[in-house]
Amino acid sequence: MNRDHKHGHKHGHNQGQGQGHSHSHTHTHDDDFDWDAMADLLVLEGEAHGPYVQQAIAELQRLTAHGERTPRRILDIGSGPGVAACRLAAAFPVAEVTAVDGSGQLLARAGQRAARLGVGLRTRQAEFPSGLAELAELGAADIIWSGQVVHHVGDQQGALHALADLLAPGGVLAIVEGGLPARSLPRDLGFGRPDLFARLDVAMTHRFARMRAELPGSVAVVEDWPGLLRTAGLTEVHSRTFLVEHPAPLADGPRQLVRGTLERSRQSLGDFLDAEDLATLDRLLDPADPACIDRRADAYLLLAKTVHFGRRP
Repeated sequence: MNRDHKHGHKHGHNQGQGQGHSHSHTHTHDDDFDWDAMADLLVLEGEAHGPYVQQAIAELQRLTAHGERTPRRILDIGSGPGVAACRLAAAFPVAEVTAVDGSGQLLARAGQRAARLGVGLRTRQAEFPSGLAELAELGAADIIWSGQVVHHVGDQQGALHALADLLAPGGVLAIVEGGLPARSLPRDLGFGRPDLFARLDVAMTHRFARMRAELPGSVAVVEDWPGLLRTAGLTEVHSRTFLVEHPAPLADGPRQLVRGTLERSRQSLGDFLDAEDLATLDRLLDPADPACIDRRADAYLLLAKTVHFGRRP
């Protein structure tokens, strides 16, 4: 999955959230960010965020249940290590599902995952959005899924037009954008100032705005995603928001994801946080500290993801 505008995917980030970005994404919006090095965390994110993806897939099944034909071709644009793509392949077993990403290493992980799970999955390396035209040779798609990719592109409306052009008549585009920031700890941690995560949200908002402004060809646009999909020529546009909830005490996978996103916040938000909040993050990440995220029984993971759907006439 290419979580940066140079690669060709962006998946799993929590835009505007204090814990990283996340694709949901653990995304941190660096122009030169090495998503290959983040593969393990992207897998953790994809697995922990599975509940919302499954609900969105159920909506896709509903939307395609009464069409002229069963979906035969599905693209996951910005697939990353293939967690969502494998879920799509399991849900639509007669379809040819292709994971598309700018990173060959992440696509290799996707292929390995599919083989392990016993689902059919093809992979295709392509930049986003510059490589989308190359995908036309695969044939028109009945479903396109793209999780938290479009906001990494300077011209978001142009990217949506390009995605819509890959759909077959009656095909459905589903993009994941927006939702609610993740929360994983109480408001008062027992040390430092309360409301750390509210300040992380503000810091991430500033960082996200800077990322958008610095993207090549950045075009300011009101991020009315249903409106943008309609402008791209799609109909039956609607949005649904799905909850992801992992209550305390956290299982190992979600806990590792929370640690990873806190580490990304510490690394990437230093310019936007004061010394006291940075010290609080240091304590949360220090394995020797009793307050470390690894030890806390009160850690949880709660977030919401919004998926916007539209059909090509």
